[in-house]
Amino acid sequence: MTSPHIPSEADWDQAPSLMDGALNLELSAATCNLAYWLNSVPQGTLRGRILGHADEVRPLDVVREEGPLNSAIKQELAFRSIAEEKATRAIGYMVALAPDQDTMEFYSTQLLDEARHSMVFRSHLLQLGTAPHELTADVERLAAEDSAAILEPLENFGLRVLRDERDFIGGVLVLTVLVEGVLAPAAELSERKWRVFDPAAADIERGAGIDEIRHLTVGSHILREHLLKHPEEKPRLLELMAEGYELWGRLPTTAQLLRRETLFQKGIDEHGHLLGDYEAWPGRRLADTTPEERMETGKAWAEKMQHTRLAYMGLGEAI
Repeated sequence: MTSPHIPSEADWDQAPSLMDGALNLELSAATCNLAYWLNSVPQGTLRGRILGHADEVRPLDVVREEGPLNSAIKQELAFRSIAEEKATRAIGYMVALAPDQDTMEFYSTQLLDEARHSMVFRSHLLQLGTAPHELTADVERLAAEDSAAILEPLENFGLRVLRDERDFIGGVLVLTVLVEGVLAPAAELSERKWRVFDPAAADIERGAGIDEIRHLTVGSHILREHLLKHPEEKPRLLELMAEGYELWGRLPTTAQLLRRETLFQKGIDEHGHLLGDYEAWPGRRLADTTPEERMETGKAWAEKMQHTRLAYMGLGEAI
């Protein structure tokens, strides 16, 4: 038997970074249908990495032990696991509302991707010291406050559009631009931050990022094609985006990120010698970065991604 051909954007070794892929690739629902997913993801991205990383890839002891690095990564994983669970449930409405077979199949695969992300984020908490029988309670303890303050308002906004208004294209906009388009750059920064301290967590982010390239580019293509066929929809979608951005502006995301980055910085202060000359991004050693610098870099990446994607979709007026 011959090995299946894995498209480069889904191949673990060949796929671009999340930022590069989301900025430069063009994929459609017809391209990324169920047959594509069955060939590319289980046999490509996930091969040997069902839980997001190979069995032999493990966090360093300084991350497994109680301390600022352990606290920072556990807070992040707990929050991300809840976010991905909420996304999974919301995407069920997109599957039901999808206007054609390819789009229905694509969002069916995205639903499974997001459910897997939630699973692997939770499962890594077990490697970081959480007892299996305490996993649910630990996630709640670590992330309940941030979930209520950040995720629930976003969830309510998305459910209003999808469940109550049954607005499929509005749901694509909310998911692609206002949720994943904002959170994806933070995920890339996370992969880079944890590469030395916790290579398993970095690999989990790498695999999730490969999926997110597909989600962002296909969602952008759906919106672009819709506006080319229905230009009269642009004012309504711009209004929906303005409402979403106004909501984002009221959420305490900066305080959450600063809390995590401050913990991570304490970890650098204690264990920065382990980082050596490893670079967070070209020309900048991770050991030399500050919480504010990492936050500003993530923000700049998010703005660049959003500007590029919005222009591609035909919604550049929102910039």
